[in-house]
Amino acid sequence: MHNASDAADVAHDTFVRMLGGRHAAQILEPRDYLATIARGLVIDRYRRHAIEQAYRQTLAERPETTAISEEDKAIIIETLVAVDKALSGLGERFVLAQIEGLTYQPIADQLQVSLTTVKKHMIRALTECSLIMANR
Repeated sequence: MHNASDAADVAHDTFVRMLGGRHAAQILEPRDYLATIARGLVIDRYRRHAIEQAYRQTLAERPETTAISEEDKAIIIETLVAVDKALSGLGERFVLAQIEGLTYQPIADQLQVSLTTVKKHMIRALTECSLIMANR
């Protein structure tokens, strides 16, 4: 962590998450469990920081006439973090289709999987993205 305040936040969030767990009293290796939770929280913080930086850079490149309130910025960043989290689990097929612009058959050929497999993964990915956006 870059400062004591961030470290304290991670420590606090780690204990809150552990104590909020269903079976906190049954944890056999509490130190390992805490370390795993803390590691995940630190990764989430770095990921969020990278998203915030990319968003700020994008805003800096826009014309000054575009004014976005601090509340709207916070909502946008929260949405971007949620989408990033969802996308990280969607896999290469989704990236190839949505970012690279490939259609399903070339994706299937490139990844050496069936067209049906690509279609199923894309349906799941698009459904997850829709749910995220609907909950925002």
